[in-house]
Amino acid sequence: MLKTSFNMVNEDVKNHSLEYGKPPWVFKGSALYQFHLVKSETARTLIPEEFKLVEAFVYTLGGFFLANYEDSPVGKFDELVILAGTVWNPPTSCTWASRVIVGSDKACIHGKKEFGLPSQVATFSKNTSTFTSTNKRRFGGFLTKIVMDSSLEKNCMDVQVKEIDGNAAMNICNINIASSAEAPQSSTKGWLGPALKFSLPSFSGRTVHNPNLLKYSCQVECRLRAAPLAKISDLSTSKADDKASLDEQRELSMTVMLSKPILAFEFTSLVMKVEAPIVISE
Repeated sequence: MLKTSFNMVNEDVKNHSLEYGKPPWVFKGSALYQFHLVKSETARTLIPEEFKLVEAFVYTLGGFFLANYEDSPVGKFDELVILAGTVWNPPTSCTWASRVIVGSDKACIHGKKEFGLPSQVATFSKNTSTFTSTNKRRFGGFLTKIVMDSSLEKNCMDVQVKEIDGNAAMNICNINIASSAEAPQSSTKGWLGPALKFSLPSFSGRTVHNPNLLKYSCQVECRLRAAPLAKISDLSTSKADDKASLDEQRELSMTVMLSKPILAFEFTSLVMKVEAPIVISE
C-alpha cells in the first residue's frame, strides 16, 4: 500500500514536470519588488552556511517579490518570494529565497523538484479600493503664503496570503499596495518607466526536495519604475492556535517581511525566462 502511494506521488510529480515542457520557462505578467533591511542574524539562519552574507552595520538587503503571472507554462497564478538576504556571488551578488509561496499546485511541485525551492501552496485574495488624499502646497513671498489644497485619487489593493497545508489553511500576511492614479498609463508618455533587459543570477536548493546547491539565471524584460512602499501586516499571529502551529522557517520568513522597507519597484510588461538550474555543489 505504501509503495503504491509512493509511486502515485512520483507519477504526479512527473506529470506536472511534463506540463512545464523544456526550458527556458517563460512567465509573463507584472510584479512588485520591495527591498528591506534585514538583520544579519535573522538572514544567517535562513541562508546556507557556505555563502558569505553581504552585510553592513549588522544588516543585509532582503525583501520580497510579489508577482502576478497572466501567462506561464501552467497558466495564471500569483507568487510571493520572500528574500532573506544578499549573498556574495563573484563577481556580483544575489538574494536568497527563504520561502516561495505560489497560487498553483503545479508551480509548487515544479519549484520543489527542479529548483529545490522551499515552495508552499497558498491562496491570494485581492481587494481593490480607491481613496482621495489631500496635499497642501504653499506658494507666495516672504511675508505672505498661499496654501492650496490639491486632491489626488489613489488606488489601493490588499493582497491577503493564506497558506494551504493539506486540509488546513493558515493566514500568513496582508500586503497593502498603493498606487497613484495621477497619471494614467495610457495617456502619459513614459509613465511606465524605461524598458529594460537584465539577468538575475540565483541560487537555490539545500532542501529536503533537492539537497544539492543549484544555480540558475532569469532573463528579464520589463518596464520599471519606482513604486510606493507596500505595507505588510502579520496575520499569522492573530490567533494563538495559528501562532503555535507556525514552523520556524515560516516565522523567520515573516520576520523578513516585517523588517524595515526602504525601496520598491514596479515591473510591468514583465517577460521572465527562467533557465534550468545546474548543480554546483552536492
